[in-house]
Amino acid sequence: MTSVYDFTLPALEGGSINLGALRGKPLLIVNTASKCGFTPQYEGLQAIWSFYRGSDLTVIGVPSNDFGDQEPGSDAEIATFCSRNYSVTFPMAARSHVRGDQTLPLFRWLTQEGGFLSRPRWNFYKYLVGRDGRLANWFVSLTSPESRRMRLAIERAILDH
Repeated sequence: MTSVYDFTLPALEGGSINLGALRGKPLLIVNTASKCGFTPQYEGLQAIWSFYRGSDLTVIGVPSNDFGDQEPGSDAEIATFCSRNYSVTFPMAARSHVRGDQTLPLFRWLTQEGGFLSRPRWNFYKYLVGRDGRLANWFVSLTSPESRRMRLAIERAILDH
């Protein structure tokens, strides 16, 4: 795989998310969970999606139960939770593994691109991909989606043609 656009994710509500259909657009990919101390970051992710959507940025949530069993629900329960509690409208993948033997190929690639330290160590790791399909930056769980650091990185990714 040479870029993020070579991957497809299973979609939360059935079907798939073909990242190739987003070629040329910057992406913010986040491993999420519904019962985590960082779960309120859904609000910031939705704000980013709403604000930058017209600038081609796509936010994609990837629910995972890999950390502390904090995403135990079914895909339908996750969809209901995200919609009801955070009015999430950005694309969401089906619950998937982001570490271990069953890691999604996309997350294997992100870790390869970002190096060992970029491997998700908890929920709400954030991966910013530029228009060229390469990993531009990554952020740990503690980095708020609304932080100045994230906003500047997003704006750079949007402006970089």
